[in-house]
Amino acid sequence: MSEGRSTEGTRVSLTMRRCAILTCPAGKDRQYYHDTQMQALCLCVTAAGTRTFYVWRRVGGRGVRIKLGRFPGLSLDLARKEAQRINGEVAQGRDPQAARLTARGEPTLGQLFAHFLERHAKPHKKTWDEDQRQWDHYLARWKSRRLSAVQKADVQALHAKIGTEHGTYQANRVLALLSALFNKADEVGYRGPNPCQGVKRFREKSRERFLQADELPRFFAALDAEPDETMRDYFLVSLLVGARRGNTMAMRFDELNLDVATWTIPDTKNGQPLTVPLVPEVVDVLRRRRLSVPADCPWVFPGRKGYSSTGHITEPKGAWQRLLKRAGIADLRIHDLRRTLGSWQAANGVSLPIIGKSLGHKNTSTTAVYARLNLDPVRAAVGTAAAAMLAAARTTSAGPKGEEE
Repeated sequence: MSEGRSTEGTRVSLTMRRCAILTCPAGKDRQYYHDTQMQALCLCVTAAGTRTFYVWRRVGGRGVRIKLGRFPGLSLDLARKEAQRINGEVAQGRDPQAARLTARGEPTLGQLFAHFLERHAKPHKKTWDEDQRQWDHYLARWKSRRLSAVQKADVQALHAKIGTEHGTYQANRVLALLSALFNKADEVGYRGPNPCQGVKRFREKSRERFLQADELPRFFAALDAEPDETMRDYFLVSLLVGARRGNTMAMRFDELNLDVATWTIPDTKNGQPLTVPLVPEVVDVLRRRRLSVPADCPWVFPGRKGYSSTGHITEPKGAWQRLLKRAGIADLRIHDLRRTLGSWQAANGVSLPIIGKSLGHKNTSTTAVYARLNLDPVRAAVGTAAAAMLAAARTTSAGPKGEEE
């Protein structure tokens, strides 16, 4: 942002293509191209090829040039919208340069996120690391922006981009996080609007994917062929126990009582401990793992040294993709193994309260019923589902007389 410096140049109708090919004349260090479609908007092209959008206006008798951003990071459409906003401020007698000077004292989005993470996410959310992941992947590029510089148009563009490149569900989660940040912005002294207000979220469909009967034989065959024993056991336990992914990855030997076939998860997503009954197939796997894992290792599924900061496995995506490729199964997530157990229980006539108990669901309408349930019917329900899945997995393509077709 500067004052009083001439921006004489050429008037052209800027388009995205022209913005990309306009050059600086030989012998000059920069050239300004003024847009014929939007008053005061211009594109500055330097001899080095840098292209930057500016708004140049006269305010109170002096020339004011306001930097908007570099092309193509800032698109022509967004530059025109920002120029239109600034023109509106000037028309109402406001000084956009003075407003920007004041904004220099505003917190940045990075400072707001740090405040939100320490004061709200970490103390109150067990999934705060997911907020950190979303910030690192999608929002950290805005960390130096002053809060007032994050406009609704920016948010809409980011939401659409993430939706196209990473899926609508991910785009909605990032939008929700950004909105939550601005809802706490008053705590760091910002009184401006929340730029996420009015940004329409993508429609989401509830996911109902689980392993079908015809997929189970291929799934178990692919599981048997998995060369990584830790991954193989992790996926099998995930399927037959139905616990949440994070809990299973962090399973500890001191949480297990294999003599009575139970696993006590001390801290779940619901904030309550949960005792999970274990079917015989899982008990066998866990006894074998106790013998194969070093005695001083507390984790049932330890991570590779130098690759895991937690000590246990944290990202099994590679092994999971190998498994799906061998099995010829598409569109199945690790979390769908948990859904598979619940679905097979329901298919075998298990009541919804018992399914909820076995999966650790917390529902206000059934909490009282869950409290009265003991582990015996839950164990029977899980055993029924596990037996049905294992029976389906053993199904072959034998003909009516037992001969292979």
